[in-house]
Amino acid sequence: MAKFQSLADAVADNLKDGDSVAFEGFTHLIPHAAAHETIRQGRKDLTVMRMTPDMIYDQLIGMGCVKKMIFSFAGNPGVGLLRRFRDALENGWPHQLEIEEHSHAAMANAYEAGAAGLPCAIFRGYRGAELTRVNPNIKYINCPFTGEELAAVPALRPDVAVIHALKANRKGDVFLEGITGVQKEAVLASKRSIVTVEEIVDDFDGISPNATVLPSWTVTSIAVVPGGAHPSYTQGYYGRDNGAYIEWDKVATERDTFTAWMSEHVLNQTPDVFASRVAHLKTQG
Repeated sequence: MAKFQSLADAVADNLKDGDSVAFEGFTHLIPHAAAHETIRQGRKDLTVMRMTPDMIYDQLIGMGCVKKMIFSFAGNPGVGLLRRFRDALENGWPHQLEIEEHSHAAMANAYEAGAAGLPCAIFRGYRGAELTRVNPNIKYINCPFTGEELAAVPALRPDVAVIHALKANRKGDVFLEGITGVQKEAVLASKRSIVTVEEIVDDFDGISPNATVLPSWTVTSIAVVPGGAHPSYTQGYYGRDNGAYIEWDKVATERDTFTAWMSEHVLNQTPDVFASRVAHLKTQG
């Protein structure tokens, strides 16, 4: 059953050095606060996975938390490169990074397989794709019924899944709506999970219990972190801070500006800073 904790305690209890972890979100509900707490706690040698690694993965990589990344598409949405990711991959700073690149379809199917307790995902895909030349984990099998050649990839079964959601009730059920990616599947595929939420409510105001995406028994820890997705957005609470993504490209270009920014805005901050940033964003319209 879900346990209500502070964000610091949730990360300390669930995420250890060397773990595999999925910080999932798809434009919407990206768990920035949880990733920052992971950095503050100095986690190392993580294998991180995500369908669309963006700013928080750039930060985790640049701060030396990541050993390997399993992903499909990496970039700063609407802006360009992930500069700390590229520096680690090409120049080994702060240390060399292993990568395993997939398509979106492969990642989604791999999480689904992990959630179902299967060893691999089987699907139509990768026909003529050049990723097969650089990713040895893309295999092909023949369907035993039709003989059709199908792609197969290992299931994704992270030690820890980390997501942000709109709200949880006092029983620990999690309410998630709007643009979602594979948050549900990542949580169901994982051994442990951390869910940050905007608020705790008595109930979901007449919404059918069948609309609960993650019931309490699927979640390990819940932490209340208002603004915990900023600078991404949470539907009905605050919008996307596009300026922050544009700023990040300048911040991350040079190692010195990156480390100075991380020191000021992450290492020396607490989760409360997210709520204050969102309050400021709302006043700006």
